[in-house]
Amino acid sequence: MARITFGIDHFLQTPPAKNQRWGLVTNDAVFTRDFIPVRQALLNHGFQLVRLFSPEHGLQVVGADGALMAHQTDALTGLPVFSLYSDNLRPPAEVLQDLDGILFDLPDIGVRFYTYIWTLSYVMEACHAARVPLVVLDRPNPLSGNLALAEGPMLDETQAASFIGRWGILIRHSLSIGELALFWQKERFGEGLDLKVFTAQNWDRQQFFKDLGLPFVPSSPAISSMETLLTYPALCFLEGLNVSEGRGTAFPFRVCGAPWVDGLVLAKAFNDSGLEGVKARPFSFIPSEGFYKNQSCQGIMLHVLDAPVFRPVYVGLFLVGLLKKLYPEQLQWANYPTHVNKTGARHFDLLTGTPRVREALEADVDRFFSQIGDLTGVGDWRERTEAFLLY
Repeated sequence: MARITFGIDHFLQTPPAKNQRWGLVTNDAVFTRDFIPVRQALLNHGFQLVRLFSPEHGLQVVGADGALMAHQTDALTGLPVFSLYSDNLRPPAEVLQDLDGILFDLPDIGVRFYTYIWTLSYVMEACHAARVPLVVLDRPNPLSGNLALAEGPMLDETQAASFIGRWGILIRHSLSIGELALFWQKERFGEGLDLKVFTAQNWDRQQFFKDLGLPFVPSSPAISSMETLLTYPALCFLEGLNVSEGRGTAFPFRVCGAPWVDGLVLAKAFNDSGLEGVKARPFSFIPSEGFYKNQSCQGIMLHVLDAPVFRPVYVGLFLVGLLKKLYPEQLQWANYPTHVNKTGARHFDLLTGTPRVREALEADVDRFFSQIGDLTGVGDWRERTEAFLLY
């Protein structure tokens, strides 16, 4: 297999312009192909970095989910770090005015409610307003770029716009972050945004992360393994319910449960449903944070057997339906407070991107199972995005 390189590796082949001052949106989860931190590689190649910007979880990728991140100084480079998960989600004009351009290199995981792409959206808005060029350093989508595997619902901007989904895209969008940027440039900014994307090299968009021959680096504290990349889009919906999604265990977003769940019963019901590419096994755990902190929980662990067949969004909603059917009295909607949603209200709707899923579940749980296919439909997504595909 040809050696995978990233957008940063491609960009480093361009000679730095004399006296050109750059800002960089980044964190400790991104490296060059030779495993050099992106900001260090840029300095080593003579690029004049003057300011860093960090997303949720901070530059060191250790901040708790939804916790405000302060501005800081980077221990590696000595550069100031302006947090874009603080009082400002969008870089203000005064921190852009002395820059000749912004570089953006963060590790997306291909799921709408993962916040790094929405940091990109705010950076695009700020660069557009300030007339500052933006360069996106692209990386492969770890869930593949196969558009046949994309899954809705499409975000309803009128009812469910938030920092886990601002604009109308699918939950599993099957685009690289550079492709998303080009798509948004056309849909949101037209010719008013000076945007360039440096592509990754030798990525086949059918490939998942496990196919790339690369070491796994957690992109945030709870994306702790290669397996979690696959199951996160399924189990993240549980943040909006009174069910543990595995935070505070060694297996966040790979296990779920509650003190009132019977793991044997749930695993059997899940496996008897005939869902493709995945199996569940009973699993007991005691989370150290989140719902049921320090309480004994029963539930299941998901095992993805065939990634190209597995449909995580469909499976996640099916699991929510199973929990509702098996435990109608115990299962409840839950708030999920974060820095950007102080009350945590309507979190399930914000995750799904529409109230339609919740309303269907509340109306008739038995009928809900037959509606999941329509609810996760992709509409004209392929037609809207195919002009922006880079691979």
